[in-house]
Amino acid sequence: MNDFPFRLGTSSYIIPADLLPNAYYLAGKVRDIELILFEVDDGPNNLPAPEVIEELVQIAREQDLTYTVHLPLDLKLGDDGSEQDISLAKAKRVIDCTRGLDPWAYVLHLDGRSVRTSTDATLIARWQDHSVRALEIVSEWVGGAEKLAVENLETYPLDFIQPVLDRIPVSRCVDIGHLWLDGHDPIPYLQAALPRTRVIHIHGIAERDHRSLAFMPQEKVRVVWDEIIRVKYAGVLTLEIFSEEDFLSSMDVINTISQNQSKPSR
Repeated sequence: MNDFPFRLGTSSYIIPADLLPNAYYLAGKVRDIELILFEVDDGPNNLPAPEVIEELVQIAREQDLTYTVHLPLDLKLGDDGSEQDISLAKAKRVIDCTRGLDPWAYVLHLDGRSVRTSTDATLIARWQDHSVRALEIVSEWVGGAEKLAVENLETYPLDFIQPVLDRIPVSRCVDIGHLWLDGHDPIPYLQAALPRTRVIHIHGIAERDHRSLAFMPQEKVRVVWDEIIRVKYAGVLTLEIFSEEDFLSSMDVINTISQNQSKPSR
């Protein structure tokens, strides 16, 4: 495994199997696994049972692994300001069942779909107040605001979540793939966010996002990689992809870039 200053990781859906087979497959290849958990109302879920948590903890101890947990729904209060929204209820269940893993971070989205294109200052201020309150609630459940990593989303204005972040000391999750998808240069955004960044997501763009880095021009990947290495980023860098083929080809890209960096200049 490469000796990067950060913890290189990927998602828990690399091989077509449950959490434990993926953890065993990835152990020794990465240093963090992002657990993608879901819970369908009155339907299936993959929330880990206590015995699965115990085995994941054991794998982590033996393989120097950490876990990040992606909360299942975009976080918000109810439309009437109620603190009983389903996104909070599902977040609580995921947090309760994964607490034993002592996750590196809980990654989450803020649900701003209703106001992301609005020019109504009152409506926007109300959304910001509700978002801060939702984050305060979840911060108490996870043991501190720094454990929450709020992610930037595609199709949202670049500074959309900043007024919320200015009011509560949560961490950041910078998703490079979302910035690429919207045609943004990720470097200025990354530079501004890095002091609070606990997790970085990176993935390529093909017919959709969350594909192999091999689909990206290597120079684009290299520029981001150089910036992360340059500042000695010590958080988690997640290859947020969902197949073995995309994982292996992404690792090939990373190994090529890393080997080129290590060659002495002439």
